[in-house]
Amino acid sequence: MSSQPVTFKKNELNFYLNELSKEYKRLGGRKAPIEIILIGGAAILENYGFREMTTDVDAIYPAVSILQEAANRVSDRFDLPYGWLNSDFMRTESYSEKLHLYSAHYQTFNQVLDVRIVTGEYMIAMKLRAGRKYKNDLSDIVGILTEHNRAGDPISFSMIEEAVNNLYGGWDGFPEDSITFIHTILSLEDYEAVYSSIQEGERLARETLIELQADRPDTVHRDNIDEILKSAQKEQSSQLSVLVPLEELEAQNNRAGGG
Repeated sequence: MSSQPVTFKKNELNFYLNELSKEYKRLGGRKAPIEIILIGGAAILENYGFREMTTDVDAIYPAVSILQEAANRVSDRFDLPYGWLNSDFMRTESYSEKLHLYSAHYQTFNQVLDVRIVTGEYMIAMKLRAGRKYKNDLSDIVGILTEHNRAGDPISFSMIEEAVNNLYGGWDGFPEDSITFIHTILSLEDYEAVYSSIQEGERLARETLIELQADRPDTVHRDNIDEILKSAQKEQSSQLSVLVPLEELEAQNNRAGGG
């Protein structure tokens, strides 16, 4: 069992899910099929093409001891860290008990493991609720919007708002920056033109937090990350674009479309 972080590509993730189903079946799961719902990077990996990998497999699943034992056996067999499949997300503000109502069937492995995923406007609602500028939340939103546009199935603000209402009962509790961000992005004609810029902002935000954590380990806490990044953005305004300003987004859109 490895203690090192790992990344998962789509084919690897499906391989490990298949192995998980085998172990679960061996432990007695053939008499009690189980359902898990992939969210976050894992769900995006399974349903979209703009992400090549994810660093974790977040899922919603019942607290069944043999499922955890099956996941640990997969860890031991393939040198994965314990917790490669985790339900930590269920303790975050992005979790909603209603998510199972708005997930879609993805694949059933070995007749015992039914895997479902959250996609589209519901994934966007979850990402907006989290609104982490140092993760992939903002770029993932743009990637989802872009792929739906390409497929001729665009996602509108009204669809996102319906998802927000269905999952969370409204916008209360959402970061103000998230609400500003989605309105800004949806005002553009070309989402793809700003994707790399937003990704770069997230990368720089991560580096900033890592450096601060190394230099001042007691400084960075979950409840002050936004303030830290805002301060860093002022100091490094030429580089650290955590939430790309409207003017810059519109300028990039105009350059890309020639408008």
